[in-house]
Amino acid sequence: MQLKVEALASHLARGRLERIYCVSGDEPLLAEEAFDAIRAAGRAAGFTEREVLHASGKFDWSQLVAAASSLSLFATRKILEIRLPGGKPGREGGEALRAYAASASDDVLTLVALPRLDKTARNSAWAAALEAAGAWIDVRRVERAQLPAWLRARLQRQKQSASTETLEFLADQIEGNLLAARQEIAKLGLLYPPGELTLEQVTEAVQDVARFEVFDLPAAMLEGDATRALRILNVLRAEGAALPLLLWAVSEEVRAVLRAQQAIAAGRPLATLAREMRMWPGRDRLLEAAAARVAAPVAATLVSRCAEIDRLSKGLRVPARDSDPWLELAEVVLDVASGGRTRVRPLASREARPQSA
Repeated sequence: MQLKVEALASHLARGRLERIYCVSGDEPLLAEEAFDAIRAAGRAAGFTEREVLHASGKFDWSQLVAAASSLSLFATRKILEIRLPGGKPGREGGEALRAYAASASDDVLTLVALPRLDKTARNSAWAAALEAAGAWIDVRRVERAQLPAWLRARLQRQKQSASTETLEFLADQIEGNLLAARQEIAKLGLLYPPGELTLEQVTEAVQDVARFEVFDLPAAMLEGDATRALRILNVLRAEGAALPLLLWAVSEEVRAVLRAQQAIAAGRPLATLAREMRMWPGRDRLLEAAAARVAAPVAATLVSRCAEIDRLSKGLRVPARDSDPWLELAEVVLDVASGGRTRVRPLASREARPQSA
């Protein structure tokens, strides 16, 4: 069965454990907390022994059957954890997991740790067999818009609260790094008594531990959040992100905006373009908003500017452009985010450019 991570606590409180629990996702903190809750429920139900199998590389899948059937002299029930970091067990592993799911014992509580699976792996026979034999929990990433509510719930656990403004500030500081967020929230619980936290208290206590992925940048750019897009770019640059990869991600979105404008001008439904480009859910709405925000001549110019940034990144000079490709990329990002009307600029000096006559 499918089980939402938010419903796990109430499910475990009922006292009837499934034989198998699969936790799949790309949010390490939430996945580990889910496993901790299941382990605690298992220990309370008498599963006193624990064994962990790391099924990576050339794993011998016969160990799975052996581990499930072997109990120590002092335990009658055990927790068996199968960690599959690659998310793809291969043909032999898939068959082993299917057979294991069909014969799962009541005396073994099985936990399967998986990364976020692609569509092929999620629809595989072995995944379906595990889900049918127990509970499958997909752990979703906590997006920026969801962070204030997530933080409010976490603070409530330690009998603290904060205003919307304070929660928004805290969300900016910890975005994309929930493991560090947990530490920062615990710090607030140690520093301040129960009750409402002020913005000044949080500002003084919390460090900037935000972490971003490359594709957070084009998403913020399409959403029209110029300030956040610039912050993401600066954080990625400071962390050593590869400029060619960032430029590729940004230029793909710039070209997509231009294609969307051309489709709209030709009277084609944007949904058709979305299918052709195999857009991720919600991207068509962001593209439509960006296509309306950015003038068509500006979009065409930005495509050319991406090509110029590519030349700058290779050490070639481009007339009337800064020699720092990062600054030029920042301006492209901000122009898409604001439709070319942004007043936000990179906090760095620019080289003198020829003045127009």
